[in-house]
Amino acid sequence: MAAVCVYCASSTRVPQSYVDLAAAVGTALAARGHSLVSGGGRVSMMGAVARAARAGGAHTVGVIPQALVDVEVGDTEGELVVVAGMRERKALMDERADAFLALPGGIGTLEELFEVWTARSLGLHVKPVVVLDVDGLYAPLKLQLDVMTDRGFVRPQARAALQWATGVDEALNLVEAGLVDPVRLLPLAEEELEAEPL
Repeated sequence: MAAVCVYCASSTRVPQSYVDLAAAVGTALAARGHSLVSGGGRVSMMGAVARAARAGGAHTVGVIPQALVDVEVGDTEGELVVVAGMRERKALMDERADAFLALPGGIGTLEELFEVWTARSLGLHVKPVVVLDVDGLYAPLKLQLDVMTDRGFVRPQARAALQWATGVDEALNLVEAGLVDPVRLLPLAEEELEAEPL
């Protein structure tokens, strides 16, 4: 069993299809025997994934800053950890998770995703990082990353460390495969030394 950190929207303005997707992820996590780490809100997608996971028997832990308890409406049905700020939130979510799965979300989701992916690319952890994009919401982002890789701003190894899925089962299969056979990326300087020894 793994603790999977799910990043997703807490906005109540998103279409219901995304809330349903989050619930499907929570259900699937529980069915596979995993627990959930989330941002600790009980509204929109964030709430849906946690409720569905608990309904399937999974343990859930939410991490939320004090300033957002009222805004995101803290999810007190599961384990809820209230922290001082966003940096503490992300650090504790990282610490409690064995893998990371990004669902559709806004700038907060992107910020969390990029931080754990950057750490992964620097060899600071070996936890899987997966994006679930069922309808092309992230297609422009994926294209941008491909362009940045082609032009040398992102290493191919780092680009490959961010994995993409279009379905719930595919996403969780990638998570589980990464848990079974983790690969640590070398920091850039070490990688260059290996490629071009002095």
